[in-house]
Amino acid sequence: MEALVKFVQDEFVTKKEFPKFGAGDTITVYYEIREGDKKRTQFFRGVVIQVKGTGSSQTFTIRKMSGTIGVERIFPLNMPALQKIEVNKKGSVRRKRIYYFRGLTGKKARIREKRS
Repeated sequence: MEALVKFVQDEFVTKKEFPKFGAGDTITVYYEIREGDKKRTQFFRGVVIQVKGTGSSQTFTIRKMSGTIGVERIFPLNMPALQKIEVNKKGSVRRKRIYYFRGLTGKKARIREKRS
């Protein structure tokens, strides 16, 4: 059964090329929003909390601060409305899923930039 699902995903799901990113990276996601007949592009810039799944079911969670309130959004990587992803900063973290980042405020909420 898994082989059949994998075959269907490989054949019929269109894959877009996005840059590699992981937990701790600051990225900007541009996606299309439809309101009635109108279409517009909106962006969401924040820190990647986690990358989850494989293949066509891969998702990633981004967290940003809107004033004093934290906002998280989950994006499927193969979402048709996803236009492009820009990696703004590469973060240096030790874990793949940085849920502890939710509880940090102020200077503790900064992530060191990865040396290249």
